[in-house]
Amino acid sequence: MGRGRAFVKGIAILAFWLGVWALLARLTASQLLLPGPLAVAKRLAALMATADFWRITAVSLIRILCGTLAAVLAGVLLAAATCRYRLLDALLSPLLTAVKSVPVASFILLALIWVGRDVLPSVIVFLMVLPLVWSNVAEGLRQTDRSLLQVAAVYRFSPWRKVRRVYAPAAAPYFFAACRTSFGVAWKSGVAAEVLTVPARSIGRQLYESKLYLETVDLFAWTVVVVLCSLAIERLLTAAADRAHRRYHREGGQSHDPL
Repeated sequence: MGRGRAFVKGIAILAFWLGVWALLARLTASQLLLPGPLAVAKRLAALMATADFWRITAVSLIRILCGTLAAVLAGVLLAAATCRYRLLDALLSPLLTAVKSVPVASFILLALIWVGRDVLPSVIVFLMVLPLVWSNVAEGLRQTDRSLLQVAAVYRFSPWRKVRRVYAPAAAPYFFAACRTSFGVAWKSGVAAEVLTVPARSIGRQLYESKLYLETVDLFAWTVVVVLCSLAIERLLTAAADRAHRRYHREGGQSHDPL
């Protein structure tokens, strides 16, 4: 019942804002300035009927996913290394904090000097997601219960068992929280990089050319694609992370070994 109410509420809110959009478009009376939702929906349907639309979307998605997965793996390894070695943490923490603070556009313009435009969106996604995963996982590792570490030392746990039974449970909530937010950051920064670098077969190129040729309906249609893809994949990743989290704790709870 709760889910049904939430669904109805979501539909009502969506309908409200679509109505506001349609009213503003009617008052503007110019598709060049603000096309209405119906015109955008028709153009989006026309785009989706072409094979080129799906190729462009798939290429952008693959670029962003590659950068995201590489950043998640590197962030976990880097968090473990910086928590293990204080000198490494002292050296890298200021750098990673600076990376998190620098605007995406600055990174794009700098990286364009050294990296090809087809690869650059993945590199930008990597740079944006890496500090997020690193900071979350490192914080989780620092919150590890010291008494459990002492027990592990007394029973002479192997390094792998210590990771699996002590460190992983402590870092898991922080890791899954980072996974829930990283794709949103990745998608936005990846598309922004595509808009500025204009690689072949990319959503960013379609946005740039729509703006360049004043094709406002196309600009809105591709923007809707960006929003829908971001929401859909973020929901899928969140659901997968939640299932993995529940499964991890269920298996841990069924274990007869306290550690």
